[in-house]
Amino acid sequence: MDPSTEERIKEAAKRLFMQQGFEGTKTRDIAKEAGINLALMNYYFRSKQNLFDIIMMEHMRSFIGGIAIGFNNETTSFDEKIEFYVNAYIDLLTAQPDLPLFIMTALRSNPTLITEKLGVKKMLIESHFMRQYTEAVAAKRFAPVAPMQFVMNLFGLTVFPFIARPFFQTMSDISTEQFNAMMQERKRQIPTWIHAMLEVQS
Repeated sequence: MDPSTEERIKEAAKRLFMQQGFEGTKTRDIAKEAGINLALMNYYFRSKQNLFDIIMMEHMRSFIGGIAIGFNNETTSFDEKIEFYVNAYIDLLTAQPDLPLFIMTALRSNPTLITEKLGVKKMLIESHFMRQYTEAVAAKRFAPVAPMQFVMNLFGLTVFPFIARPFFQTMSDISTEQFNAMMQERKRQIPTWIHAMLEVQS
């Protein structure tokens, strides 16, 4: 198998899945986009579903793989884990700006496959990070925000700007370089916002 052909097929498929969704993308469209014949594409990946699953898992691993290590590091504080997460994701999504949209497509297509194969529940909900959070809530150091509300806020503050990047750039008439500079500012701002959200009100 030629690695360059395999990667060309995956890149073509990723573009079409993002533009047209899984159901709207035909196998022959992927072959045409990749500049190969249909028989060769089937030789490499057997089916559209198999191709989609492979691409999805590769991208999900890059999206969450390193975070699992940081979230389960028992030598770092809760605040240090927040800073690690924010910095890691902003750097990743700046380098791969199309990644969030593809992952949203994957999540809508088969969320169970992702949680089962990648162990997302164990990685996040059962992580040392979440134990620190629930212990702080129980000790009344943090406001009693439901864990999933907290997780959604953390992901939303970090990931949503990249998903809606074209809208924000058009609305504010800023360049990609200016947008990326704003995302670098959020490395400092998001931990501050999270801390304010969790602060116990007197």
